[in-house]
Amino acid sequence: MKIKEITTFLFKAPLKTPFKTALRRVDSLEDLVVVIACEDGSVGYGEGAPAPAITGETIDSMIAAIEHIKPLLIGLEIEEFDTALEKIHHSIPKNTTAKSAIEIALYDLKSKMLGLPLYRMLGGTQTTFKTDITISMNETDTMVRDSLEALARGYEILKVKIGDNPQKDIRRVKAIWDAVGKQATLRLDANQGWSAVQSVQVLQTLESAGIVAECIEQPVKADDLAGLKYIKERVQTPLLADESVFSAKDAVALLERQAVDYINIKLAKTGGISGALKLADIARDYGVKCMLGCMLEGPFSIAAGVHVASAKADVITMIDLDAVSLLSCTPAKTSVRFEESRITLSGEAGIGVSILA
Repeated sequence: MKIKEITTFLFKAPLKTPFKTALRRVDSLEDLVVVIACEDGSVGYGEGAPAPAITGETIDSMIAAIEHIKPLLIGLEIEEFDTALEKIHHSIPKNTTAKSAIEIALYDLKSKMLGLPLYRMLGGTQTTFKTDITISMNETDTMVRDSLEALARGYEILKVKIGDNPQKDIRRVKAIWDAVGKQATLRLDANQGWSAVQSVQVLQTLESAGIVAECIEQPVKADDLAGLKYIKERVQTPLLADESVFSAKDAVALLERQAVDYINIKLAKTGGISGALKLADIARDYGVKCMLGCMLEGPFSIAAGVHVASAKADVITMIDLDAVSLLSCTPAKTSVRFEESRITLSGEAGIGVSILA
């Protein structure tokens, strides 16, 4: 299976409702899909979602990075898999989402060559997962309504977006807590919106009211490692690092400081599947559990993330892969079943997602 051609196309889909966080608002999905074709007709698919505020990438920059990497891969056999990965990651620094899209397509091809679903190629056995659902940042009454609607659709874990105003955030979380009671687990995500002092104040206020979320995700700026440690030492709510951790080196820096309780692994941050697997192994070495998260991605990337979660199910204990559920439609052919909170992998070789015929 020799790589013959690498092409890209835009993958667009409207969202059911606007996606709002402390960092951005998005009304429709617009991702980049990478297609790697081999001489024997085999095809692999990968995907990357631009998130300029997080990875620094846009659709145009991703295309440029892929065009830079493409000549290094064309002509390689899929059996030269490790060589291909090395070329991807040593050809250009950063550009983690673009690299992830290419990697996913390569892993798709290799598992198809072996006739295995990707999770089995990676050593996984679990096929069914339960994801949370994002409650976008809005006025309190809207967030309460969205939370109740999510419960009605079968979601048991709500990821509540906050971070624009500490006092308003307290009111939002209290109102949602009062509305959902014990029917749902809350995960809070401040998307770097608070200072360390504000984080402690907000969380201690919630805790004094009997509200201890499953985790608080990235409350301070990505480079504020001291701030994360300051928070962890003063609150009961477990602390999850997201934007602070792209690489294995980032994870070690935090875990050596004992600055966080959990790590959020995202393929778009790690540069793809290989980096995500390494990050999970490092977390295991430090006795720290992980979340497998996502950007605002389509079914190609989300499916790849689920396969990784299966491969590292002992350490990846939280799933935040709701992006497909946020779409009004899914213009792709998939054997992976996306059924609201439940995602089920199939026995089809590869990642289980392809373009519509």
